[in-house]
Order: sequence, then structure tokens, then C-alpha cells
Amino acid sequence: MYWASRRVSERRTMPFAETTKAAARTALEVAAWKVLRLVTDYPGYFPLYTDQGRWKHGKESWTNWCEGFLGGQMWLFYELGLGGHWKARAEHYSKLVEERQYDDQVHDLGFVLCPTWKKWWEVGGDDTGRQVVIQGGRTMATRFNNKGRFLRSFLAPDSNFIDIMMNVGIIAVAGLETDDQRLLEIAEQHCETTRKYLVRGDGSTSHEGIFDLDTGEFLQQTTQQGWRNDSSWARGLAWSLYGFTSMYALTGNPHWLTTAQLNADYWLEHTSGEDPVPPNDFDEPNPARRWESSAPACAAGGLIMLGALVADDDQARRYHDHAEATIARLCEPEFVAHEDSWEGVLKHGSYHETKQLGVDESVMWGEYFFVETLARVVQAP
Repeated sequence: MYWASRRVSERRTMPFAETTKAAARTALEVAAWKVLRLVTDYPGYFPLYTDQGRWKHGKESWTNWCEGFLGGQMWLFYELGLGGHWKARAEHYSKLVEERQYDDQVHDLGFVLCPTWKKWWEVGGDDTGRQVVIQGGRTMATRFNNKGRFLRSFLAPDSNFIDIMMNVGIIAVAGLETDDQRLLEIAEQHCETTRKYLVRGDGSTSHEGIFDLDTGEFLQQTTQQGWRNDSSWARGLAWSLYGFTSMYALTGNPHWLTTAQLNADYWLEHTSGEDPVPPNDFDEPNPARRWESSAPACAAGGLIMLGALVADDDQARRYHDHAEATIARLCEPEFVAHEDSWEGVLKHGSYHETKQLGVDESVMWGEYFFVETLARVVQAP
């Protein structure tokens, strides 16, 4: 969905229990209702997170990266047959972010353009969607640091975020569509640098890597949103799991499959107890909040993809079953906001705990990846 396979065919498609599919359908109905309410009450507004359950507020955004997730949900609603009106709405909200294809100030163009313009292209739109994605990939590639062989984050020229694994695919798509080998090299080199310096031997991940700008030498692992520099921020691990799985599907590079499996095995090891929804950081000894829901919403989608791609049937079943348990948990009333007073869909997400932004709220990427993963469930045989 977010990245479609290009060079690797899925080995299998596994079913979900009817109870899980029923819960997913109900959650999708709630999501469609909440998104319709959002765009009716606040037309043209692109929120990042709620404040006390309300999307409209004046609090800090930190960076501008979530505009694609609203239109992306609309494309999914349309694709799922939840109403023909979603197509016009999705087109409108895609057009509102069209100029972002030239935005060289952020590392998040995959998040902005792929749920919107890439999806429009995939569901039968004209060539405009393809051209927007290609230009977005070219723009994203200008962030490449040749000495360090990484795409720099929005924060600083010496910074590589694990989040960029969710966005590097737009460069690969642009390279594949235009047969531009330099774009493909940039995408592959960024993945290799991230794998080498931000993914640890046990499969956990660092949020950020810092490099020497004069030599390209890696200096240290740091964090902006995790507990401490050597801990494993849950959403960062989900970004890595999903991102490396997607890059394997796009390129066929077996190193990315191995890395995704390392991430997945760490995720399963740390979320296979009574509750598959982790706190903000796996290593924080006494977290102030029990859950951070956007990470498992994304990780579950990555696990479903990974289960379809790995060779070993037993591993595939482990990944798929854990994804199903995660989705079943996220569909429970503790997480899905059926009440009218809460404007978001998925509760207990967090944006930036250090800055105290959007903590224990609904967050727009959580909404999108929850809907995307629910779509995978209901579309399965």
C-alpha cells in the first residue's frame, strides 16, 4: 500500500480471523466518521496531534511532516468502498500538498507525497501523480551527504534520523521509474549507513546518528524522542522495521530483509507479553505512560508485509500472528475513540514526550498507519 512491491513477489497471503476482520471494519467506520468530521469542521487544516482530544489548537508542530496522512486516509476509504465521495476529497487534499514535491527543507517527502500522490497514481489517476512522486524523490535526494553517505534530517546537516527509512523509498521509486542509477545508489547507500550505524546488533534502533561533516565519520548515536541515547524509542523501531521491509520489496536487496527481521524479532521479544502495545521507549524503567499507540499501528503493518515476504513459513506465521494480536488490541475501546467528545480515532499516541507535545493523544501518523493496517486486514482473504 504505502510502498508496493517492485522486485520481490509476495510468497504468501495469510488470512485473519473473522473476529479480527469484524473489529477492523468497525474501527474503519469510526475512522471514516472522524475524518469526515475533521475536514467538515476544519476544512483545509492539517493537524499533527490533538490537545485533550481536539485537533484544532495553537501548540508547537516542531516540524512540518504530516500533511499527507489526511488525504492518504481518504484514498484508503475510497479504495475500501466506504463512499464514492472520498475520491473527490482525496484528490482535493492531495492537490493541497502538490507543491511539497519541491520542498527541500524536510526529510519527510515520502510521508507527504506517497499516501496522496502515489496512491492517486496507483488507483488509476493520470500521469501527474507519477511525475509528482518522481520530482519528490529527486528533491529528497538533494539531502544526501556524499561523505557520510546518508540523507540529512531536517534538524541539522550532521544528523541522520531513523525516521528517514520511511521516506527513502520515494527516491528508490523515482530511480526505478526513470532508470536513474544515481537515485537508486543514494537510496541504497542511505539504507546501508542507517543499517550500519543506527540499527544495533540486537535489532534495536537509535533515533539519530551524528556524523563529522568534514570527514563523513560516524560520531555517536543520540535521540530526540527516546528515553536516552542508548535506548530504543518504540516508534523509531517501527519506522525501521517497516522501512527496511519496504526497501527490500522495492529493491530485492537481501540485506534489507535481514535488517527488517532483526527489527521484527526485537519488536516481538519486547511486545509478546500480556500487552502488544509498548510505551514510548522499550528501555525506560518506569514510563510515565503505559502506551504509545502509533508505533504498533505502524509496526503491525510492517509485520504483515514481512510475513508475506520471508522464506520461512514458521517465521511468517509468527510475524503475522503478532500483527493480528496487535490490531485486535488496538481495536479495543481502550484505544478506538468511539465517543463524540474525542475528535481523533486512535487514542494513547504520543508525538514528543521530551517537549511534551501531543502526549497521550491522537497523532496523525498513528491515524494513517492504523487505517492502512486495518485496510490490509479487511482486504485479506
